[in-house]
Amino acid sequence: MLTTPQESAPLCEAADPDVRPSGIVLPANACDCHAHVFGPVEKYPYVDHRTYTPPDASFADYQKMLSTLGLERGVIVQPSVLGTDNRATLDAVAAGGDQYRAVVVVNEDVSAQELQVMYDAGARGARVNLLFRSNFQVDNLRTLAKKLADANMHLQLLIDVSQFSDLKTTLADLPVDLVFDHMGHMPTTESQNHPGFQDLLALVSEGKAWAKLSGSYRFTQESAAPYQDVTAVAQSLINANPERMVWASDWPHPHIPVAMPNDGDLLDMLSLWAPNAPVRNRILVDNPTQLYGF
Repeated sequence: MLTTPQESAPLCEAADPDVRPSGIVLPANACDCHAHVFGPVEKYPYVDHRTYTPPDASFADYQKMLSTLGLERGVIVQPSVLGTDNRATLDAVAAGGDQYRAVVVVNEDVSAQELQVMYDAGARGARVNLLFRSNFQVDNLRTLAKKLADANMHLQLLIDVSQFSDLKTTLADLPVDLVFDHMGHMPTTESQNHPGFQDLLALVSEGKAWAKLSGSYRFTQESAAPYQDVTAVAQSLINANPERMVWASDWPHPHIPVAMPNDGDLLDMLSLWAPNAPVRNRILVDNPTQLYGF
């Protein structure tokens, strides 16, 4: 495994360490539902075939960011650069205790025993990256979904919904809850009338799917927060079913196409998307408690 940058996997910018406090008064047990930890690479090496090389981003650094913002819970998500070696993710959750959960990455041939071990270590879902894993077939997805359902875990999808015209047909009968990263990752140049986004709204409305209100900088056309072209996307998802929304920082923001944002600004955006405090509290506390079993 490679641990140094290569031409096809450039070194990423580090997260802004000077986190500005948010203007939102957070309720107790507010949760950040999507973040990553990286390094040290000597202990947790990166896979050879990757699209970026992140600098170290420790669990202690993550906890410092959460503390500054007043967030008390977190979900550590396995990043693509670590492949299926989930040690860094699960070690972070072990260090954090019961206020943290994990989302792992596994192959479709994972055993029930392996999933049980990860569940006992705090994993509540498994992530499939369909943006950068084009050889992953629907049959593989069905096989994995059945195993996850048996393990009481959800299926998290990194997917651009605008690349699919039959999303609901493909996913609606999977025997597991679905969680969509980054609001479905559809570029804001696409219309919300796109069949893929409409299918996402339908899955959310029916309670089959959850969406993470996160990663705005990954599909915006703007260069800095608050990424105003994302507001309508977020509000459409919230209006579809506020009981299926969770918020996430996406810290430390690896491999993004814009200038590094400040995490305080990212949290403040939630007040634009959900100006109603009870709705925000549901997004920050009640929904994560249900989805991740806090």
